[in-house]
Amino acid sequence: MTEGNASKSSTKESPKFGKTIRNDLHRGDFKRTFRREMRDIYQVYLDDETRDRLSAMGRFRRAIFLAWLVLKSMFFKLTPFRRILLLVSVALFFTDSGKGFDGWKLGFSVLLFVLILELKDKLLAQEEIEAGRAVQSALIPDHNPTLSGWEVWLYTRPANEIGGDLVDYLMVDKERLGVALGDVAGKGLGAALLMAKLQATIRAIASSFKSLAELGAQINKIFCRDSLPNRFASLIYLELGPGSRRVRLLNAGHLPPVSIHGDSLREMPRGGTALGIMPDADYSEEHIDLQPGDLLLAYSDGLIEARNEQGDFFGEQHLMDILPRLRGLSAEAAGGHLLAEVDIFVGEAPRSDDLSLVLLKRVS
Repeated sequence: MTEGNASKSSTKESPKFGKTIRNDLHRGDFKRTFRREMRDIYQVYLDDETRDRLSAMGRFRRAIFLAWLVLKSMFFKLTPFRRILLLVSVALFFTDSGKGFDGWKLGFSVLLFVLILELKDKLLAQEEIEAGRAVQSALIPDHNPTLSGWEVWLYTRPANEIGGDLVDYLMVDKERLGVALGDVAGKGLGAALLMAKLQATIRAIASSFKSLAELGAQINKIFCRDSLPNRFASLIYLELGPGSRRVRLLNAGHLPPVSIHGDSLREMPRGGTALGIMPDADYSEEHIDLQPGDLLLAYSDGLIEARNEQGDFFGEQHLMDILPRLRGLSAEAAGGHLLAEVDIFVGEAPRSDDLSLVLLKRVS
């Protein structure tokens, strides 16, 4: 830490209670915030089967069962010590000796202590997440690659603090630029760790293989060996050379890229098995030749599975309707236009999945 930063840290004012409350009140939007918080509670505390069962009930009966099921789920998520404290606080609320002993006051104090313990855990977890996000940010390229005859634009946006999508590039050698877009199943810290493993594997062995089919088979073997049960990843790996018009492509269980040529769209063939499922899976190498002005888009499922406040998906057809409008734009402008369309569609709905894009444009 520099001297200037140390000085700033030492003079930083602590939050003022009154000012903070006034700012909270001015910020407003309580109705929308309440709806969002309730939606999060619905997702975190209830499983899919329970949510389906509740949806078939009437409004009043659903409200009663929802309150009970959330409280029950919350109770069993506490540590044993905190569960006992919670029971003690509830018992004290109904205890009144009539001799100056107000049990509810002590019960409230015990309940507040439980909340303080839970907040402490959240703050500690948040510190770890912040550290993980810093590491992940360091692994993500901070600029787009430059290659003669090409515009290359990379983008990723995690749904939460850290994500499970991989967007990366490397110069395999002087004649080959490799670009990777991967999607590890799940979200959060576990997915992020496996994403880092996948990135390290690609960087370590990509230069050892001329054949992308062989490269895919080797990555899959390593991922099967080192991954966790029921964890898998999809991957698009592209290679292109300076001044060349050809893009070589490996698809391991990922959504097929789409090329934009004038008014026409071409979806590449669907790829092989996702990584981490079958150790002996076979993969094939595809290629596509792009003309000057053509675009090639690879994307994660967070694009077409983005949801709006009504729960509707952005959808593949919506994407295909937008793509012809991108012709004539630079790779970066095309990506920005696509993201703007997604943001307009999603509105104020919470982000449900990581969203990642790779756009290649052939330039003369």
